[in-house]
Amino acid sequence: MALVVHFDMDLYQMDVKTTFLNGELEEEVYMKQPEGFSSSNENIMDQCIYQKVSRSRTCFLVLYMDDILLVTNDKGMLCEVKQFLSKKFEMKDMGEASYVIGIKIHRDRSRCILGLSQETYINKVLERFWMKDCSPSIAPIMKGDKLHLNQCPRNDLEWEQMKDIPYASAIGSLMYAQVCTRPDIAFAVGMLGRYQSNPGLDHWRAAKKVMRYLQWTKDYMLMYRRTKNLEVVGYSDSDFVGCVDSRKSTSGYIFIIVSGAVSWRSAKQILIATSTMEAEFVSCFEATSHGVWLKSFISSHRIMDSISRPLRIYSDNSAAAFMAKNNKSGSRSKHIDIKYLAIRERVEEGKVVIEHISTELMLADPLTKGMPLKNFKDHVARMGIGPMM
Repeated sequence: MALVVHFDMDLYQMDVKTTFLNGELEEEVYMKQPEGFSSSNENIMDQCIYQKVSRSRTCFLVLYMDDILLVTNDKGMLCEVKQFLSKKFEMKDMGEASYVIGIKIHRDRSRCILGLSQETYINKVLERFWMKDCSPSIAPIMKGDKLHLNQCPRNDLEWEQMKDIPYASAIGSLMYAQVCTRPDIAFAVGMLGRYQSNPGLDHWRAAKKVMRYLQWTKDYMLMYRRTKNLEVVGYSDSDFVGCVDSRKSTSGYIFIIVSGAVSWRSAKQILIATSTMEAEFVSCFEATSHGVWLKSFISSHRIMDSISRPLRIYSDNSAAAFMAKNNKSGSRSKHIDIKYLAIRERVEEGKVVIEHISTELMLADPLTKGMPLKNFKDHVARMGIGPMM
């Protein structure tokens, strides 16, 4: 969607009728194979993005089950692709794309803005969990909010209180919104997901707080705006031993194209960091791993010339940024697992560059911790999330 905005490409949608009649059977069907028949092996992976290129003309086909998005800079090639698909399958042409997999597409071509909204989905979630008329919350989680195992049920009475509360289902519903368009709730949903096996009333109240925040911001969209320079920029951050139960830290990263988030993650680290530098360095490793994949993905489709330059990833920890660029090891860093030192190799090869940035500008901060309200709102706006004015 970010590239659609930047290159002002046409965005159309098609639907495959009776999709599952064209699919592979998963059930075992016993029959005798005809003599002389040879079957070719199935593909190892199922492609979901296809591209057709002819000189300066290009067309992308994005496939999800029976929903197809067609992105092109040439109407003639668009017609060719539509005709090809219609010859192979029974297709329904749905015109310009407006709604796909529960996401509403709002586009203002005159202002070069495209927004992705899940307001309809959020309303369904709120109604499903009896939160349709709830009072709104101004943030999904605040600085100082803590969740821990001591809040889990410990006796029959507490278990009975949670018996009929669909906690896991609520977290799964929130997770779909978080994955698609709402990085602003990623940290809160990730925290809540750690207690799905035995949630308590405090965890359920925290989950309802996220839903009350969505009630407040359900008209927010993930927006992309055309910019002068087309460049992928990453931000990497970590808290320090923020998990009360394990004393592990939480890593977070986010990648931005044309003023909007295209990829993000918030996850508890697999080790206990002994310093803020180590926690931030591990987070940088995770960000560079995803950044290298993202760079490879974009390069394979020959979309951006600027992707040939090193991918910039910002960190607000100067020691972690310094360690990523240098092969020196001190008494405080020599114990760090060797796999995390792959960052240095990626920097030396020119795949990524780690740069220091002030904490006030660290866009990944809301993915690792609860924040003061003003800072949270500023970061969310810079992620590209907000109402389309």
